[in-house]
Amino acid sequence: MNITVEQIAIQAREASRALAAASGAQRAKALDAMAQKLLDVKDALMAANDADVAAAKNNGVPAPFLKRLAVTEKIFAYMVKRLREAAALPDPVGRVLFGRTMPTGLKVSKISVPLGVVAIIYEARPNVTTDAAAVALKSGNAVILRGGSESLGTNRVLVKAMQEAVTEAGLPATTVQFIDSPEHSVVNELLKQDKYIDVLIPRGGKSLISAVAQNTRIPVLKHYNGICHQYVAASADLKMALDVVVNSKTERVEVCNALETLLVDEAAARSFLPMLKTAMDEKGVELRGCKRVLEILPDIVPATEADWDEEYLAPILSVRVVNGLDEAIEHIARHGSGHTDGILTTSLAEAREFTARVDSASVLVNASTRLSGGGDYGMGAVVGISTDKLHARGPVGPEELCSYKWIAEGNGNLR
Repeated sequence: MNITVEQIAIQAREASRALAAASGAQRAKALDAMAQKLLDVKDALMAANDADVAAAKNNGVPAPFLKRLAVTEKIFAYMVKRLREAAALPDPVGRVLFGRTMPTGLKVSKISVPLGVVAIIYEARPNVTTDAAAVALKSGNAVILRGGSESLGTNRVLVKAMQEAVTEAGLPATTVQFIDSPEHSVVNELLKQDKYIDVLIPRGGKSLISAVAQNTRIPVLKHYNGICHQYVAASADLKMALDVVVNSKTERVEVCNALETLLVDEAAARSFLPMLKTAMDEKGVELRGCKRVLEILPDIVPATEADWDEEYLAPILSVRVVNGLDEAIEHIARHGSGHTDGILTTSLAEAREFTARVDSASVLVNASTRLSGGGDYGMGAVVGISTDKLHARGPVGPEELCSYKWIAEGNGNLR
């Protein structure tokens, strides 16, 4: 790397000042240009990604990681679509969040503004590169990207294309920067740049997020475990519940909003659990059950206490029979990660109680946990799903990468 991490951070700070003065139309133009540039470099991108995947495979990288690393036709189309969706979103910058004229004549306004400089540290998933750039640019922020060493070749192609696009739109190329080094020492240097970076967003395993949070003075938006639950209530439509549970678990097992623990009301267990077993056998999912589940499904793996706190990211589902809504909510409170939890029920009162009492970033009623994301919430691209409560919670999109400032206009007003 021919430039230091500190120099990258300084350049990002300078770019953030230019972005603060740029119009929403100019930023949208840059995002549209990014989408077109990706189409222009598609062949080079796919070749670079094939090389990255082959190298990772030769290094013995596990299959789920390889899947996250690969840019398929579907993933490529998703990347282009998200850039265009971000361009079309309402501008989150410059909105009047609050306004009042005081009795003294002082006009007071609370206005949305960019955070400034956002740094994102992530593993695999090249689509995070484009999503992060999209969300940052839409919200008027400069972004520093530090992807995993396995995806260096892929990210080089992506970042070069996006830098060309922002330049053509009249914005600094340093709006989007990439730390092009596999060395872990560059991460340590990045964590020291509290003078220039306003927020860090780590995307990856719990160990990565903990290491980032514990070794920096920069505010961190954390994306901890996705130990996601569904509760099948006694009143649930069991056919619908089965479809939702199967989708929650198997649509993609390696993602943070995949179902990891299923709670089944004792009144529904004898009818529902055999249906579940048949469906999960067809999908190749291993079930691990509590003693009461084993009474109905004696051939499955017994669950241990550790299973209730496990984010498998694999075709494994832990299952527990509970005595009603209170016990289900208590289990989620004790073992959940505050990411995404849902209830399957036909009772409006039960649904309202569940959503009021379950303290998670996303609480779903009769819907797959896989829907707890920016696209399905109408937000377009996001840079993660925060399990924090401050500054943002849940999917982190352009609005969540904004802060605000107060503007007061007077006519010689004095205290």
